[in-house]
Amino acid sequence: MPSTGLPLVAAAALWGAAAGASLPRAAYRFSVPSGEPWRERCPGGHPVRGWIGRGRCGQCADDPAATPVGDPAATSADDPAATPVGDPAATRAGNPAAPPAAVPAAASAGTPATPPADDPATTPARDRASYGPRALPVAAATALVCGAFAAATGGRPELAVWLLLAPVGVLLAVVDFRVRRLPDALTLPLAGAALALLGVAALVPGHAGHWPTALYGALALGGGYFVLFLVNPAGMGFGDVKLALGAGAVLGWYGWPVVMLGTFAGFLFGALYGGALVVVRRAGRKTAIAFGPFLIAGAFTGVLIGAYAT
Repeated sequence: MPSTGLPLVAAAALWGAAAGASLPRAAYRFSVPSGEPWRERCPGGHPVRGWIGRGRCGQCADDPAATPVGDPAATSADDPAATPVGDPAATRAGNPAAPPAAVPAAASAGTPATPPADDPATTPARDRASYGPRALPVAAATALVCGAFAAATGGRPELAVWLLLAPVGVLLAVVDFRVRRLPDALTLPLAGAALALLGVAALVPGHAGHWPTALYGALALGGGYFVLFLVNPAGMGFGDVKLALGAGAVLGWYGWPVVMLGTFAGFLFGALYGGALVVVRRAGRKTAIAFGPFLIAGAFTGVLIGAYAT
């Protein structure tokens, strides 16, 4: 088991927190349905510049007339049947017993009418300006992952690889959860970067992995997921196949047992999550779920155990 110190773990966690805090803007821009271009404007219609940074629009914060439209990915993707809040016809359809004149009657009786939740005059500027996922949970998750990698790996050269790849994995998990999409712009570079960076780490004394096995692991896991995609395209997206290339590379670094462990863990996590949704009646047995986050969680688990055991 590698020896490590608290300063190394703390430094890795701080790196993860800083990297995670810079992901909301990219998560917002990438969180679009398949086939649509990446977002270039905030919900208020202002241009979004760059990919790294907070999900916040300064122009919306300065514009008192800006109405927060909301993040479509946070509603329609998570609940396709969600009813728009601002549609009065839908509100009446959902509650037939409510008289259309209930609010005017209350107002005429002297009861002050409650302003709408998205009234620009009452919405704080920070709420009007925010879009995408909240920075704090993303930063906390990335810090936890990076700190765990440091505790397991110690000062070995491959730790730098894990710390560089971890924020990309968190970003992919967030995007897939929001819109059930794994962008090629992230999955394919992740696989290439994993193999390239591990190749560099293999040249540095003190490493504890095997680069050829990382390459074979990428091909094996990617090929296995491709077979699953051919067998059941409705249950396995092609984005998962591309993501499996990178997952196989990082798992293969520590050997074939770790590849098998990480693969099994990913399917186990996905099955547990799907079963929990069925139990609470938020999904049926045939409901499709985003599998990318569980593939990533399985790879994280395998690498963590492999690093500890090496």
